[in-house]
Amino acid sequence: MADTIGAVVDDLLGGRHRAADLVDRSLARIADPLGQGKTTMLGVYEAAARAAAEAADQRRAVGVDPGPLGGVPITIKDLFDVAGEATRAGSVVLADAPPAARDAEIVARLRGAGAAIIGRTNMVEFAYSGIGWNPHYGTPLNPWDRDTGRVPGGSSSGAAVSVSDGFGLGAIGTDTGGSVRIPAALCGLVGFKPTARRVPRDGCLPLSTTLDSIGPIAWTVDCCARLDAVLAGERYYYPESIPTQGLRLVLPRTLVLEDLDADVAKAFEAALWRLSSHGVKVVEANVPLLGDLMAVNAKGGFAAAEAWHWHRPLMSYMPEKYDPRVRTRIERGATMTAADYLDAISLRTLVTERLWQTFGAFDAVVLPTTPIIAPSLASIATDDAEFLRANALLLRNTSVANLLDGCAISLPCHQPGAAPVGLSLMAAPMQDRRLLALAAALEPVIRRDIPPFAL
Repeated sequence: MADTIGAVVDDLLGGRHRAADLVDRSLARIADPLGQGKTTMLGVYEAAARAAAEAADQRRAVGVDPGPLGGVPITIKDLFDVAGEATRAGSVVLADAPPAARDAEIVARLRGAGAAIIGRTNMVEFAYSGIGWNPHYGTPLNPWDRDTGRVPGGSSSGAAVSVSDGFGLGAIGTDTGGSVRIPAALCGLVGFKPTARRVPRDGCLPLSTTLDSIGPIAWTVDCCARLDAVLAGERYYYPESIPTQGLRLVLPRTLVLEDLDADVAKAFEAALWRLSSHGVKVVEANVPLLGDLMAVNAKGGFAAAEAWHWHRPLMSYMPEKYDPRVRTRIERGATMTAADYLDAISLRTLVTERLWQTFGAFDAVVLPTTPIIAPSLASIATDDAEFLRANALLLRNTSVANLLDGCAISLPCHQPGAAPVGLSLMAAPMQDRRLLALAAALEPVIRRDIPPFAL
């Protein structure tokens, strides 16, 4: 099994690894001409990562704490400011933008924790899709079934592949409608979306100021908990031990179980059976309010309105530089009126309050992360109708947590060698630590995959 962040930190402290060697291995994998480095990484910080690793090794050698991530290789999405560089957000539109004056707050926190930031990861242009497609810089291939060539999920596409392919032990992405959890699910990883307000978004190029959140993708729940603590400026806590016997999960019958493909249905049902065999009570319930919640997006929703507000000046003079699939989604915001936007705010507030009341009797909500497995790249590359269909399905279940301002996590639940499938747990706002503890307790029950890389 792949080394976890916790195991690597313990080995570093015990002198069994050197951070400099870990970084060298990460860089070698990125440089492998037969690998996915070229399409996964939009920038590599070779010198800076080596310097961070060597500094961490030197501090440990003299008994000085190098920080909770001292020398651990981490990647960051191409959406975060790095001082002295233009933040391109997976686009060519911003290639000549002024360089950032300072690091994004989460980049500064990673550096402060001693992380060796390996580089910037590829992404959907301006984070506006759940597929992972990028016509400007290429699309990283999903680690599963590379002979077919499947999408990694988006918008944090390169983030997931950077972890699956051993470029870093963890990756930092953003999640507006599922952009951390979708690629985590499709690539067989863990992805955590925190309550949005827990992690500062200073220096992160926005998609939707209402819905954006910043979270990690990694191999395990504990890895995500360690990264989340750094991002949120909190002290790391090992997720508390929670007995599975007597836990109560609610599974909505409304919406989230519709149109499941055979692979997802089989893996999800098997995971529910395993949970039940370990004393977890899974209660199915009709939740018609979920359908009402989706009406928030009927005219484009918060993402379209708020993206249009941000992109309008750029689109006025260089629309041809945008990926047409991204541009048309942003342009939906131009048709929304102020009344439409205020209606969306009112509906979200009303439904959110009622739904959390409905879910309040349970430890968490359980649902399939995505209703389909990773589509082939060929199926969506030239077929716009299939692209839109797959994108809508991939975003449907995950967007619930963003609209409800909750926290959510995706755990792999497929059999070894099978198509990756994610099981998602969702909890109320600011219940992040409790959700991570719950996920840590259920992870050994749910998971059946074996990560292929070890640093």
